[in-house]
Amino acid sequence: MTTTAFKEPVRQAPSGAAARAPRRPGRLRRISLPYLLLLPALLLELLVHLVPMVIGAVMSFKELTQFYIRDWGAAPWSGLGNYRVSVDFDAPVGEALLHSFFVTVGFTLLSVGLCWLIGTAAAVFMQDTFRGRGLLRALFLVPYALPVYTAVITWVFMFQHDNGLVNHVLHDQLHLTDKPSFWLIGDNSFYALLTVSVWKGWPFAFLILTAGLQNIPKELYEAAALDGAGTWQRIRRITLPSLRPVNQVLVLVLFLWTFNDFNTPYVLFGKSAPEAADLVSVHIYQASFVTWNFGTGSAMSVLLLLFLLVVTGGYLLLTSRGRRAADV
Repeated sequence: MTTTAFKEPVRQAPSGAAARAPRRPGRLRRISLPYLLLLPALLLELLVHLVPMVIGAVMSFKELTQFYIRDWGAAPWSGLGNYRVSVDFDAPVGEALLHSFFVTVGFTLLSVGLCWLIGTAAAVFMQDTFRGRGLLRALFLVPYALPVYTAVITWVFMFQHDNGLVNHVLHDQLHLTDKPSFWLIGDNSFYALLTVSVWKGWPFAFLILTAGLQNIPKELYEAAALDGAGTWQRIRRITLPSLRPVNQVLVLVLFLWTFNDFNTPYVLFGKSAPEAADLVSVHIYQASFVTWNFGTGSAMSVLLLLFLLVVTGGYLLLTSRGRRAADV
């Protein structure tokens, strides 16, 4: 028994007309979906950062004091007057700001350098496998995982003059000092601030560098060991050059975080930081919310922003030139 298959006639496309691609009604929806998902985050970023930044820049051009708090828009327009007061280094306001700037630069350089050095040493040490390495890594990350206020308040108690742990160890047990020291006032406040900053900052460097070390092939170290290279030579010739891209980003992030750090000195010293530990962030806070001169404080904030933009741009330019020279 045979069956006959019937085929539908093939419809010919109109002659001279180009075949049109079928429309995809869901294509536009798929393309716009990622942007719609990002829209809430962009709006939040706009409200939290960009809008206050613009308002602060406008406030820097006004004589905004405590008399205009309720209606800051009615404050008189001062032009560049607040900026001239801030950079007049012969006047008390400009002289205090310049001193705070130098203290911040010294503090930032020391803190970033020590954080990078300790983080690099710990990451290289933890590169080898040994018993208890996982537990030791977790302990290293405790200062970074703790909330800033909890960690700094703990250090405040440790730096107490009469019953603090630091004086108990240095004076009572090790006898390194003639008498208990004041760590939260006077010149020692700088070292106290530096200690806390390094203590809570180096685990971040350790974490980033540990991740960077995972990308270095172990065959390089094995070949260098067969050639007779020592530990320091392997670190100098293999580890540090391989970590250069990671270090470039790490140093910039640490610099920006440390230079702008407000929580650590504020919790450690309160509203009025000692002169030896008068960072720019706390100084601007005092100029704005202690003396109630928001116009001058806003001008100082804008100057700080411009300084950080210049430093960041110069740093990125130098590092990009260094990468191009290394590639050549």
